[in-house]
Amino acid sequence: MTQTIDIDGINLSYNVQGNGNPVIILHGWGCSKETVKSISDHISKTHLVYALDMPGFGETPPPCEVFGIEQYTRVVEQFCRKLNITKPILLGHSFGGRISILYSSRNQVDKVMLVDSAGIVPKRTLRYHIKVRSYKLYKRLLPLLVGKDEAKRRIEERQNHSGSADYRAAKGIMRQIFVKIVNEDLKHVMPNIKAPTLMIWGELDTATPLGDARVMEKLIKGSGVAVMKGCGHYSFLDNPRQFFAIVDAFLNS
Repeated sequence: MTQTIDIDGINLSYNVQGNGNPVIILHGWGCSKETVKSISDHISKTHLVYALDMPGFGETPPPCEVFGIEQYTRVVEQFCRKLNITKPILLGHSFGGRISILYSSRNQVDKVMLVDSAGIVPKRTLRYHIKVRSYKLYKRLLPLLVGKDEAKRRIEERQNHSGSADYRAAKGIMRQIFVKIVNEDLKHVMPNIKAPTLMIWGELDTATPLGDARVMEKLIKGSGVAVMKGCGHYSFLDNPRQFFAIVDAFLNS
């Protein structure tokens, strides 16, 4: 059943179904609670499941300011306080994994499942840094050469052709939010996670490579990685039968 709740002026949309211990499911970037509906439907057979549309996704409007993972995590914290949800199980996919990592690093949770999770920022090459600095210089000088309006047009055109698919798909303030979030590294909070944690990862994931899971495994004490052969970034859609078998085993452990 879809419901809404006011979180600091944001009308947050969420689905709730099932009975038992609470599970909060957090979707990936560019997705919504509908993307993870198959997971909600399965886990709700044994648990009380909340699937949220985070601000700017699905049926929840975007925030009025540029959010980072801190602000998104506060939304989930307030959601839990308002609904009296204590010590939930978290399941976060990709971007939702970032929120799950920060939330579980400073709140009591029962268990954590990180599915093809983001949160590790790759080491940047010298070429990358040169490219970034050159682009910043280009943005500063262009208005002086062609005027503000023409500079804005050229910069937007360049961004629409050179950015990632997620960046190009983002509109308005969500584009700024995307840039902020993808540059947030969460390795420093991972050792603070004390709850049993399982990384479920597609072997062929190119968005968040399997190597990221191995880094998380080293930083989160007592955690483990379940690798799904032949699967990509949406491992739960690529092989739902195997995915649910892994989830059930972890929930019942």
